[in-house]
Amino acid sequence: MKQALLDKIESEFFRKEPVNFGVGDTVRVHTKVVEGDKERIQVFTGVVMARRGHGLNETFTVRRISYGEGVERVFPLHSPRVEKIEVERQGAVRRAKLTYLRHRVGKGATAVKEKARSSAASTHPTPA
Repeated sequence: MKQALLDKIESEFFRKEPVNFGVGDTVRVHTKVVEGDKERIQVFTGVVMARRGHGLNETFTVRRISYGEGVERVFPLHSPRVEKIEVERQGAVRRAKLTYLRHRVGKGATAVKEKARSSAASTHPTPA
C-alpha cells in the first residue's frame, strides 16, 4: 500500500516522453548547464554502461573516451536538467552492467556489437 502511494505521488514528476534505450546503446544526452545567469545545452555522447534504480531514483551511466581518458557520468533518468536522450546506435550485449569496458584500451573501449536489424528477416519469403 505504501509503495503504491509513493508511486502515485512520484508519477507527476516522471519524464513526459518515454525513453527507449538499454545497456550497450550509444546515446547523446542533452543536459542543461547553468553558467552564471546563462543556461545552455551541453551534449554528452557515449555508451550506456548501466541502468539502475526504480521510479524517480532511476539512473544510467554513460561512458566515453575523451582525449585518451575514460570519462563516466551518471545521469538521473527523470531529471529536469536532462533535456533529451537520443539513441545513436543500438548495441547487443549479454550483460546488465558493462564494467569490463573500463579495462579496455583504444577502439575496444567503445566497441559494442551492433544489434542485428529485423528487416533482414522479413525480406526472405517463407516456403509454402
